[in-house]
Amino acid sequence: MKQTILITGGAGFIGSHVVRLFVNKYPEYHIINLDALTYAGNLENLTDLDQSPNYTFIKADIRDAEAIDALFEKYPITGVCHLAAESHVDRSIAEPMAFITTNIIGTVNLLNAARKAWTGNFEGKRFYHISTDEVYGSLGSEGFFVETTPYDPRSPYSASKASSDHLVRAYFHTYGLPVVITNCSNNYGQNQFPEKLIPLAINNIKHMKPIPVYGKGENIRDWLYVIDHARAIDLVFHKGNNGETYNIGGFNEWTNISLIHVLCEIMDRKMNRPPGTSASLITYVKDRAGHDLRYAIDATKIQKELGWEPSLQFAEGLEKTVDWYLDNEEWMDRITTGKYQAYYEQQYHKR
Repeated sequence: MKQTILITGGAGFIGSHVVRLFVNKYPEYHIINLDALTYAGNLENLTDLDQSPNYTFIKADIRDAEAIDALFEKYPITGVCHLAAESHVDRSIAEPMAFITTNIIGTVNLLNAARKAWTGNFEGKRFYHISTDEVYGSLGSEGFFVETTPYDPRSPYSASKASSDHLVRAYFHTYGLPVVITNCSNNYGQNQFPEKLIPLAINNIKHMKPIPVYGKGENIRDWLYVIDHARAIDLVFHKGNNGETYNIGGFNEWTNISLIHVLCEIMDRKMNRPPGTSASLITYVKDRAGHDLRYAIDATKIQKELGWEPSLQFAEGLEKTVDWYLDNEEWMDRITTGKYQAYYEQQYHKR
């Protein structure tokens, strides 16, 4: 194998798209998918890769330093794409320690294992840390996050990711570990766990349940199709410069309420309902604590240096996303009930 790439969190939403891209695009690589299979990790996202000769799944937790060290001892890992993270703001408010242990300690465990395994020979190695735009805090009505924007995290989630970013940079400056970091805007697309806004709204509209909207729905987010994010990760992993940060965004800002109204219109059309049926489900709820007003990414650097740009317009991406969830009702049912655990036992209990 030309390279052995460890992708953490590869059974999750973004991670599964990255794993699929790498396995299919680089048959000469050995792709190792490491995932703890918590509530948001789902092996059904990758059933099409079960028989791929260059793909290995390993169930392990990045918080387990011994397990991570053993993995680096067993396999000749040449690169890491680190996506494993607790990522839902609401959950971080309710259970901050889970975010501290996974996002900070888990990242340090990986950094330590890579440094130990690669000591004296960093050539051809890469530790790629995937982060979020939320580390920058909240924007007003104007301006964009750039790579040099000072960090100002506002939730336990974003604070834990900011901490992990700083640690990755510290290992670059202190030990010379070859690292790159990306901070990305909100992703949407297939296989996203339905605690997030778009799949939650689609699922609730389908079942004629209330669509919860925080506050007045005026918070603004920049949205990026997940497959475009995976393409960007591929580029940064292979062509990014060590020690650099790249912001990845869709140049695609929407208020939450405007986005919900677009989804309602699409769902009414797809499900042959009278116009306005889905919009009647919109229910305003108490605003989230510390809810950042606006995120917006300036992705000029990655466009100019690496030639990346989004491939889909938002309207097309939303149509594809809605179609996928409507066509994959069984996936949604299983991921919301936990039945996919039976698939894991059937596929991997002997490995």
